Amino acid sequence: MTPRCRLVHTADLDPAGLREIRALLDDAFDGDFSDEDWDHGLGGTHALIEDGAGLAAHGALVMRRVRHRGRWLRTGYVEGVAVRADVRRTGLGGRVMAGLERMIDRAYDLGALSASDEGALLYAARDWQCWPGPVHALSPEGVVRLPDEEGGVYVRPALAGPLEASGELVFDWRDGDIV
Repeated sequence: MTPRCRLVHTADLDPAGLREIRALLDDAFDGDFSDEDWDHGLGGTHALIEDGAGLAAHGALVMRRVRHRGRWLRTGYVEGVAVRADVRRTGLGGRVMAGLERMIDRAYDLGALSASDEGALLYAARDWQCWPGPVHALSPEGVVRLPDEEGGVYVRPALAGPLEASGELVFDWRDGDIV
């Protein structure tokens, strides 16, 4: 029997469930998952797939604001997509993304995420588009360009329709990694 993907808000996860998610993320990112990275994925909806061995896959969707062409877009931002090592390459990452994409398509102007090199393959295969234009953030000092993020930001047009590739994306500010 194929395990189902459950969508659960952070508020409905108990401390043990949160610890299990954090452990999966720490393992999947080889210890390169900071407390700020963890914080970025809280307060939204988690897509969870469990099997007989416990939590097998996770992804989170949180609301952010992204300015494009002078308009602030309600953005479903994907965080913390991870699959347990023993079940990688079995389609669980795609199933997690399908659950999150359904929410993005129906409730947000735009979907966005920042992809690792490995993750980029999954997102491109699911028709996420690598953003070709400049990426900025609205910092406490004003708008700042984020050249290191360019080429790693992926978008999924949703209720707002297609974006103009010649425009810039300006992400709202947050501590740690901005995008």
